[in-house]
Amino acid sequence: MNFDFSIFLHTSTWISLLTLTFLEIILGVDNIIFISIVTQKLKPEERKRGQNLGLLLALVLRVILLFFLGWILGLNKNLLPENNFGFELTGKGIILILGGIFLIYKSTTEIHHKITGDDDEFNVENKETKSAFTAVLFQIALLNLVFSFDSILTAIGIVKEILVMIVAVVLSMLVMMKFTDPVSKVVNKYPSLQILALSFLIMIGVTLIMEGSGREVEKSFIYISVAFSFLVELLNIRYRKKNKVQ
Repeated sequence: MNFDFSIFLHTSTWISLLTLTFLEIILGVDNIIFISIVTQKLKPEERKRGQNLGLLLALVLRVILLFFLGWILGLNKNLLPENNFGFELTGKGIILILGGIFLIYKSTTEIHHKITGDDDEFNVENKETKSAFTAVLFQIALLNLVFSFDSILTAIGIVKEILVMIVAVVLSMLVMMKFTDPVSKVVNKYPSLQILALSFLIMIGVTLIMEGSGREVEKSFIYISVAFSFLVELLNIRYRKKNKVQ
């Protein structure tokens, strides 16, 4: 595949690149939260490496999938006989539904473990560090595969050149690598933020299932609601700290 680097001589290309990079970062918020929470299963000295490897996995998966745009677009074809079931089921839909179920299951079990105080199957105290690290990366890779479809379909809707898509994905991942560790420290420092973040992931899981079933979901409303909830919780944390309220 030949890349035409002359496209970067045009202003429109840079505008598209910046727009797509920004949207990739916004779409990566749920990814950052999931990685931040899952990597807390690792020992402190392994967390930063786990976060970076998790995002690197996301980067590699998305770049690879960008070279299979025809196959991805083909996943939008209905797999069911027409007019027999009253709804459509596509390959993309199946992937989104399975990803949504996994995200809901994982987030729900995380909330359960945090409330009850029980250790889960990925706790580093219950198994070898190497095995726990591999298990965490497997979970990250599995969910990144689902998130990658959203990312790529967004890219297709904004730009047509694969080279611009690849550069945007790389830039967005570099930004997320920079902010994942600080976000992880803040989220995991306060239990209430952990529960809020996990609840957000459950909502994303429900959204994935709805989209997989053929229903359009306006994600901007979801992200605005989540941002508002986090802002309110941060104000609550500040209030509790100032007034020494538990």
